[in-house]
Amino acid sequence: MWFARTFIIILGPIIGYFSISAGPKGILIGTGAAVLVIFIEWVLEKAPLDDIIAAGMGIVLGLIAVKAVDYIVLVTFSDKVIVVWEQYALLIKLTAAYTGMLIAVKKKGEMYLLDKSISFTSKRMIPESIIVDSCILIDGRIADIAKAGFMSRMAVIPRFVISELQTLADSSEDSKRTRGKRGLQTITFLEKEDSGVRVKIYEKDYKDLASTDEKLLKCTSDLGSKLMTSDTNLAKVAEIRGIGVLNVNLLAKSLKPVVLPGEALDIFLLKEGKESRQAVGYLDDGTMIVVDNARRFIGQKKKIIVVSFLQTDAGRMIFAKLDNDRE
Repeated sequence: MWFARTFIIILGPIIGYFSISAGPKGILIGTGAAVLVIFIEWVLEKAPLDDIIAAGMGIVLGLIAVKAVDYIVLVTFSDKVIVVWEQYALLIKLTAAYTGMLIAVKKKGEMYLLDKSISFTSKRMIPESIIVDSCILIDGRIADIAKAGFMSRMAVIPRFVISELQTLADSSEDSKRTRGKRGLQTITFLEKEDSGVRVKIYEKDYKDLASTDEKLLKCTSDLGSKLMTSDTNLAKVAEIRGIGVLNVNLLAKSLKPVVLPGEALDIFLLKEGKESRQAVGYLDDGTMIVVDNARRFIGQKKKIIVVSFLQTDAGRMIFAKLDNDRE
């Protein structure tokens, strides 16, 4: 590759000298052309294809916009204005082309969020969206939430999250491979028409950021969305940065049935408690119930009365006693 570039650098001035002008002017033009060719080759090598296409479209649209303004100026304004316009026409065209290129490259990722079903009413809007992280997809509960009809917002899955799941799915470790495959299966389900949620894939990669968490935070901030996650640490960082968070773990806790002191329950006593004569059972949602003086009934289903409960970071724990009136 370097041999070819060196050859172009040498050949450019020679062609310029013999084909354009036999002097310094031809040599300079040939050298400039050679450098331009190498620069274009470098851009094509380094830049992603979607960036190149977006840049080309942006340049074309910028020039079209200038051409339209140019026509309006020539038809509408006086000769003095036209003279001034023509003096700066080249600069304006270059500025418009560059601006169009920047807008297209910087905002190309958001084009994937445009919903084709949006009608042109008095106000065209991009639907409110949530950014979904890999933890949520591996967890899988988002599928149940969607099926229940609670996903009114569009779910946006960044391409770098899918890449992370694919890397896990290709791992040699069984646990990682299982997690990756489960996440990809969740995406497959969500993309079905009857899943109960609209899904868009967000293509921007944020290659200047190293970690997936930083990419997620940047992506969510750029799109003005909320982040759906079950990662407690990521949720805390997002909240510190002023990013809205939908924490599935908090949702699960809030949906647990309310159990009040004095309420009677039927509980299967599964194992011994830490204290003497205690037995332990569980509600359907996994909440632990510690029953006093019930160790002799382990392996049986008994009627109990709720005495109190304790809320901790790990969850809720209920303390109860046997309903002696019904024994």
